[in-house]
Amino acid sequence: LGVGAPFALLSANAPLIQSWYARSDGPSADDPYFLYGASNLGSLLALLAFPLLAEPLFGAREIAIGFAGGFVLLGAGLLACVLMAGRATSETAVDTSPAVAAPGPGEIGHWLVLAFVPSSLMLAVTSKISTDVGAVPLVWVVPLALYLLTFAMTFSGRTPFRGRWLRQVAQLAIVLGICIFMGVTGVYIGPLQALLLIFAFFAVALWAHRTLYEIRPNAKYLTVFYVTMSVGGALGGFFNSIIAPVLFSDLIEGTITLALALVLVFQPLLKLTRASLLRGLAAGTVAGLAATVVALYVAAESWWLLGLAGIGVALATLLCPRPFPSWLVAIGLTTVLPLWIAGPDDRLFHDRSFFGLHQVVDQDGTRLYSNGTTTHGAQPLADLGAARPQPTTYYHAAAPMGQIMASATGQSAQRVGIVGLGVGALACYAQPGQDWHFYEIDAMVDRVARDTSFFTFLAKCTPDAPTHLGDARVVLQDQPDLRFDILVIDAYSSDAVPVHLTTDDAMGLYLDRLAPEGLLVYHISNRYYDIGLPLARSAEARGLSIWRQQSPADASDDPGYRPSDVALIARDP
Repeated sequence: LGVGAPFALLSANAPLIQSWYARSDGPSADDPYFLYGASNLGSLLALLAFPLLAEPLFGAREIAIGFAGGFVLLGAGLLACVLMAGRATSETAVDTSPAVAAPGPGEIGHWLVLAFVPSSLMLAVTSKISTDVGAVPLVWVVPLALYLLTFAMTFSGRTPFRGRWLRQVAQLAIVLGICIFMGVTGVYIGPLQALLLIFAFFAVALWAHRTLYEIRPNAKYLTVFYVTMSVGGALGGFFNSIIAPVLFSDLIEGTITLALALVLVFQPLLKLTRASLLRGLAAGTVAGLAATVVALYVAAESWWLLGLAGIGVALATLLCPRPFPSWLVAIGLTTVLPLWIAGPDDRLFHDRSFFGLHQVVDQDGTRLYSNGTTTHGAQPLADLGAARPQPTTYYHAAAPMGQIMASATGQSAQRVGIVGLGVGALACYAQPGQDWHFYEIDAMVDRVARDTSFFTFLAKCTPDAPTHLGDARVVLQDQPDLRFDILVIDAYSSDAVPVHLTTDDAMGLYLDRLAPEGLLVYHISNRYYDIGLPLARSAEARGLSIWRQQSPADASDDPGYRPSDVALIARDP
């Protein structure tokens, strides 16, 4: 209530003030939509001012006082606005303008979809970047700031962001975004692709919001317009966060949203009507499902699928020979359905959780488990039946973590904690009588690691070791009686670094859970971030000893070995 109620009141102000202004005799009172752009510009400034100015310069108490004072000023401003609007309304002559027809269902639906696309795409882009490039603090600010900025840039009659060129840029941006989401530029994106994806989102949002402005209704119906836009934006969030994870086991909501945007942006060329759309969907569904059923029955390979899609296209043409827009929809659906549903998939397991897409595949004699850009671990297929599997990749005996766990210190440790379960490869360094604890934030990782049809490290080496599910910092905070001889923080190999596990406060918590002679081990292998630098600063500030070992690529000729980067921290040298 402390956040929701004030936010609801603030959200209602924009259409309310514009409605009052429309009843006044002010400049452009007959078209008050430019105020919505000003409103979003104010939101953008507030969004940036809080982390850049308020938080660094003021404490929580001062910010709370300022927030309360701001609401008092807002109330006074609203009171002044309503008094001025009321006086202007009483002085205005009787309205003699011709009656304006109320917006119809089709027009409202168009508003809804145009508002849905930027909202959904913003969330998809944010998720993609935070998963593939890094879950750094405020990573969501850039897409959200651009989202707000597009309203300020387009909701005006004097903006240069309009016309045919904007539509053409949006068309190119949509194709670019689809290519990136579908992995044409690589399975995972880097900084350059992230910038291109942000540009694509920005261009699409610019076009969608400008289109909304151009098809705005008479000021008499601005409340309906803004409510519809709000519902469309909320549906975008609902689709990405609730519906897509339930319906799809792959991360395809960004592609779906861009495909919808593609239809909208080419609408003037397609001249697609509701009737032609329904006709095309019906014909395409029948032909596409027929081709899909045959493909599933014959376990079609890729060339078979192309042939069946071609047969489906011919069937769609017979079912929907005209008009051209209907035929185009039918052809598109007929081609996509068999390739999507019946396409070859060599993954042994794939599903998604809040933390992204999980998949298990066999590749070159090795079973791999990945979650987004995180490779959780690997196990040679020939080792699945072994009584005691040999750790591979970063946990190989020739790698730093393997050397630590196989050392006299590792062998004599009484209690060992591992933050970041992976496939449980480190478990096979466990010795009889040792007490091992695993910490994992994603329950699906634990489920896969303990499924012996996929991996056998945990089942063969530490079958009784518990996995404590949840954020490791929160879980460890609730375990004040545990003291580890070795505590391994193994959560950084992904490009999406959990920054909260790297802070000085986090290090303090880990030290509290260490035995007096205990070792704190950070596995910090990463493509983009040098995590050793902040760790070194924290260790120095705390008077701790820190060692860093980066194993070379030629440390072992075993194909299962991977070079790694490890930092070791102790209270005494």
